[in-house]
Amino acid sequence: MAYGFSIPDRILYGANALDDAASWFATKGTKALIVTDETMVKLGNVSLITTLLEQAGLSSVVFSDVNAEPTDEVVRAGAACYRAHGCGMIVALGGGSPIDTMKAIALCVATDRDIDEFMGEAYSGPVCPLAAIPTTAGTGSEATQFTIITDTARDIKMLLTGSSLLPELAVVDPRFTVTAPPGVTAATGIDALCHAVEAFTSRKAQPLSDTFALSAIKRIWNNLVTCYREPSNLDARTQLSLAATEAGIAFNNASVTIIHGMSRPIGALFHVPHGLSNAMLMEPCLSFALDGAYERFATIARSCGLSDAADDQVAAHDFMAELRQLLEALAIATPQEYGIDCAEYEAAIPKMAADALASGSPGNTIKQVTVEDMEELYRRAYARQ
Repeated sequence: MAYGFSIPDRILYGANALDDAASWFATKGTKALIVTDETMVKLGNVSLITTLLEQAGLSSVVFSDVNAEPTDEVVRAGAACYRAHGCGMIVALGGGSPIDTMKAIALCVATDRDIDEFMGEAYSGPVCPLAAIPTTAGTGSEATQFTIITDTARDIKMLLTGSSLLPELAVVDPRFTVTAPPGVTAATGIDALCHAVEAFTSRKAQPLSDTFALSAIKRIWNNLVTCYREPSNLDARTQLSLAATEAGIAFNNASVTIIHGMSRPIGALFHVPHGLSNAMLMEPCLSFALDGAYERFATIARSCGLSDAADDQVAAHDFMAELRQLLEALAIATPQEYGIDCAEYEAAIPKMAADALASGSPGNTIKQVTVEDMEELYRRAYARQ
């Protein structure tokens, strides 16, 4: 069987990787739109980018209106800014939200269409040059052809895709992640772990995606708690940043499964950050999927040194036991602990389950998933039953 495998044209990673990016920018035009958020501006990180672009001979315009969960309204404003200033490329600086917003803006300016029109359509036409500089070790969006944007009229998170949305350049510089608060470090790190585990246990898994997924899982398991407890540990941050990109490469080629499918509706309806909504669902969703892929989960457990059991079923359950401890160590909140009202949550379950199924991601789970299964999993996740 033949497989296709996609990664960014160029990945620069490791301490001070940004310093090596100037030569790439110098070949990509004369004016860049920098897509970011106000936090990056206040931390002074945006000025590092504008200075680098100046050194490369480019002028720039900063669009810093990105919010935690990007919406179609923000994308429209960003596209208008791009057009108004005559930009020719886009640089995203931040977590998954700015990077996803960058991709959506590029899609709109390339086609002169509204972002809400692309739900369910894979785009492969030309877009302007895209460069992604992640400041969290989590989403892996710098290495994927996916973007998630909230459709504000329908209260759904649109999963948009297309080979053209894969950034040409990914700059994975761990120094940008040091300022992430512990809660953000935990949630984004678990997001990356979800990417890698889901990719490894997906129906679409393939040998190369397995290689990246297992490497990512091991790096995350060995470094996430250290980053959470020691925010300025650059060695651990370097490993975690690399793992997030590896996980992004893995799920870009093998896709995600039930966790992500169920996570997006929680984010859309209750405005829970994407990484945290994944973390809330990880244990119940993987517990459900476990008996459909014992061998795969057992391989993860043995690769990470979490089990020495010869029996796949025993090793898979060892993985789940260690996962519960990891989530507890990172103080991952349940929907109830996050403050979501029980009655509102219960009332939203039918819509969330239907939207999750419609996204297509649950169908990648090796075990068959029904709407009724997901409704029950939402209930179990609410207070970690």
